[in-house]
Amino acid sequence: MTALDTLPPDTTMRRVGLLVRDARRHRGLTQLELADRLGTSQSAVARIEQGGQNLTLELLGRLSEALGSELISVGPAGPAHLRVTGGTPLHGGVTVKSSKNAAVALLCAALLNRGRTTLRNVARIVEVERILDVLRSIGVAATWDDAGRDLTLVVPAELDLAGIDADAARRTRSIIMFLGPLLHRAPTFDLPYAGGCDLGTRTVEPHMIALRPFGLAIEARAGEYHATVTAPTAVDRTIVLTERGDTVTENALLAAARSGGTTTIRNASSNYMVHDLVLYLQLLGVRIEGLGTTTLVVHGRAVLDADVDYTISEDPVEAMSLLTAGIVTGSELTVRRAPIEFLEIELAVLAEMGLRYSLSPEYRADNGHTRLADVTISPSQLKAPIDKIHPMPFPGLNIDNLPFFAVIAAAASGSTLIHDWVYDNRAIHLSDLTRLGADVRLLDPHRVLVTGPTRWSSAEVVCPPALRPAVCILLAMLAAKGTSVLRNVDIIARGYEQLYERLVEMGASIEVFRD
Repeated sequence: MTALDTLPPDTTMRRVGLLVRDARRHRGLTQLELADRLGTSQSAVARIEQGGQNLTLELLGRLSEALGSELISVGPAGPAHLRVTGGTPLHGGVTVKSSKNAAVALLCAALLNRGRTTLRNVARIVEVERILDVLRSIGVAATWDDAGRDLTLVVPAELDLAGIDADAARRTRSIIMFLGPLLHRAPTFDLPYAGGCDLGTRTVEPHMIALRPFGLAIEARAGEYHATVTAPTAVDRTIVLTERGDTVTENALLAAARSGGTTTIRNASSNYMVHDLVLYLQLLGVRIEGLGTTTLVVHGRAVLDADVDYTISEDPVEAMSLLTAGIVTGSELTVRRAPIEFLEIELAVLAEMGLRYSLSPEYRADNGHTRLADVTISPSQLKAPIDKIHPMPFPGLNIDNLPFFAVIAAAASGSTLIHDWVYDNRAIHLSDLTRLGADVRLLDPHRVLVTGPTRWSSAEVVCPPALRPAVCILLAMLAAKGTSVLRNVDIIARGYEQLYERLVEMGASIEVFRD
């Protein structure tokens, strides 16, 4: 325990604020210069120094690094863990935050624009920060507004591709979406291999099929993709995607946006993040036909130069996560601003299982396009569906929402077959629910049989190395009486912003701690 541990929180923040101010002055930095190092605003630094800003260990670490001084000794910065006391219903309402996957796609798309891009309502999550680290390393100016919600990006005329932050790039699969924009920026470049969740082998060949017609060739070399770009032979092109993948479709759109002629993309994804990307590209002046269908026709422009503002739509996977939290805890709960058009199949399956819910009248998201509604669920006696539950490309059940049905099925009477035909290992990770009392039988790497209802019991579980299964275990802990511990939860921050705090606001008992 440090001396600061014995002080009231307000006093602690004021003391830390003074430490920050003194360290900044010792380093000869202005508030604006420190803000630039932190990737925040001058007013945010002023709030910190005045003791008016809540300080997390992560922010303290960034401050220490920016100032070259250890502000407070907090011991080794080990992984974060959660202590969850469950068995009580949640209550009230919660508002869905913006889409992580759309934010990442739009950050990559900003590389196409010579003008200023302002993205509003951006999720402050690890995945976004990793992409920002990469963008800044190649010369892109990225600045948050005072509230830390809106992000302005300015791309230089020449990118420093040799200076790319390889460590940040290797920790996200989203880096593969740099291929589409970068093939317009350099005849050759290297891109570090992508990482991300441990979900088994996922080939990049569908991306290559989508990008070869634009003159891109890829050779794998010692942990990097070596890209070579030659002028395409055809002005107009038709691309048939062998996989109706979200990022594959986005890469094709990013390549087509600045390519001359007309590009027709068949078997394209029409999922939510693709909608956001198309709407943004249209603001840049790219004419795109077929939004919401599986055929997109892109009339590219060689130069995209516009100052644009775009507000990112809400995240249907987060909405499903929050609905699941209410369902498994037997709660009366309202999930506000749910992107209903991307949850209709999920809600239809839940209705078949006996969930009682109501919808508000629909309204539009701030992007003027996405349909939203408030979903209110009530405690319900659930039964297993007659058919198996499996994902399909939109408008089918979202692959990222499939794991939540394993937790829901565990709360239902009867047996439910969950078939995850996309990922090799995620079904295996779902078998960790047995640690909390669920009857989950692994049939093969893609299928589990879940039999309920479950009498949940508390346990200590190490987080699986995959985002959605990790959240599923957390939600099951909310339903389990007693105190559970979920270890190594840093992966959850990849896709969720302030998830624990928001669950606590609805009555959950969750404590974050470190060893």
